[in-house]
Amino acid sequence: MAAGWRSAVLMAAMVLAPAALMPVQAAAQVAQSPVLQFQKLEDAWSVALANKDQFGLENLLLPTFIDISASGAVLTRNQAIADTLNGLPEPLLSVEQKVVNVRVVSDVAVVQGTYILRLKDDQKTRDERGIFTHVYQRSRNTWACISAQRTAVVDQIEGAKGRATAAEPQRKSNAAQPFHIPLLYKGAQPKPGATAPAGSGDAPDPRPGVNAPDATPAPSAAPASATPPASANPQR
Repeated sequence: MAAGWRSAVLMAAMVLAPAALMPVQAAAQVAQSPVLQFQKLEDAWSVALANKDQFGLENLLLPTFIDISASGAVLTRNQAIADTLNGLPEPLLSVEQKVVNVRVVSDVAVVQGTYILRLKDDQKTRDERGIFTHVYQRSRNTWACISAQRTAVVDQIEGAKGRATAAEPQRKSNAAQPFHIPLLYKGAQPKPGATAPAGSGDAPDPRPGVNAPDATPAPSAAPASATPPASANPQR
């Protein structure tokens, strides 16, 4: 009787064990979400840049890696690593990269986020803030970056009371104003009675006689006759 009871308890435990592990497995899957997974890679990348870790950078970047900086410079992996080790174009103090969005398609992942580069320029510390797009490729169950591009949004210098030194994007849209296409569209025409702005409208034709005021005077009224009209009933 006791043996049968123990076997029944053991069987129930075996049935309930997978159900008890389901919350743990779900939590593990959440921890391995794409954003968190690539955030770890971005953090490792930031540490390698700040520490000038050549080995760490080579593990994170594929040999075919291409980097496009905020200034428009295009560098290969070897050039980007060499510039990091030599402190070019400016000494790098720290890097902060935050993943915002991840799109995975087969063995390719597009990672987008924000970054803050703390640089030292002429004994002054400045922060370059912007957005980045990193393209990763999976090889041998490991993700490595194949392309990177940064776009600076704000450039601040320490001690400038937070004043942006780089041009910020315009918040006022000019979409309602028509654009100008040479030879195809001359832009908005002024309303009747409105004064056209300087430099607008078509230039006068330099050919003689074209766009010139008409010099022909308007026909004048016939002069009154000085001879009095004949009387209708002349005296006989």
